[in-house]
Amino acid sequence: MKRKYSNGFSLVEMAVVLVIIGLLLGGLLMPLATQMEQQKILETRKTIEAAKEALLGFAAANGRLPCPADENSNGVEIFLSAADNASTGRCAAYPNGSFLPAVTLGLNGLDSEGYATDAWGIRQNRLRYMVFTGNIGPSNNTFTRADGMRSAGMATIAGTPELLSICRTNSTATNCGGAANVLTLQAPMLVFSLGRNATSGAPGVDEAQNLNNDTIFVSHEMAAPTAPNGEFDDILSWVSINTLFSRMMTAGTLP
Repeated sequence: MKRKYSNGFSLVEMAVVLVIIGLLLGGLLMPLATQMEQQKILETRKTIEAAKEALLGFAAANGRLPCPADENSNGVEIFLSAADNASTGRCAAYPNGSFLPAVTLGLNGLDSEGYATDAWGIRQNRLRYMVFTGNIGPSNNTFTRADGMRSAGMATIAGTPELLSICRTNSTATNCGGAANVLTLQAPMLVFSLGRNATSGAPGVDEAQNLNNDTIFVSHEMAAPTAPNGEFDDILSWVSINTLFSRMMTAGTLP
């Protein structure tokens, strides 16, 4: 008697094949998702660096740093009142809700309302910009007033103990709570992105520090939600006071 063989697959065989295909696809898709995420991070870093260059160029040309934009200024720097301008340097937006004044800086690739965004590109991912708006020596609003830095003097500014502080982990104390936690205490300005999780869940302790209305910020490698201080994917970059001095000296707006 001749045996009859089926030309098809049994249900069990089909199930096994589907499981194998699923595993293979999963193995391919996960690295692809990771690659896409890394690409967004890279693009965001490039956008932030371009913004910093524009800010340095603005300072070189105008003898001051711009005020931040706010959520209603359509990407234009905004002063405290109608009586304020570059001659007073009093800024309206600081620091929570302070956005990069991308229109004032003449940047391109902006959203429909005039704001620069990171690579995730949604409203919540508009780039943030912080500038030290305090007074140094005899100069009010030293960094945002025309010739404010010239008036204060480079030596006096360089000798100021704290401008914007960037810490390795969360700290509400002066000097980041100690030298071991300090990245810099003298950043005149910084630009940052809230990262992929800008709209998801409660921020970690370190992320919350970057939006709590003070002059202390946190920057470190990305961390998972299970990390000691919670999830962290903010991307920060700042300019050193000496870099700012150098660029302005080259342009003749300092000393």
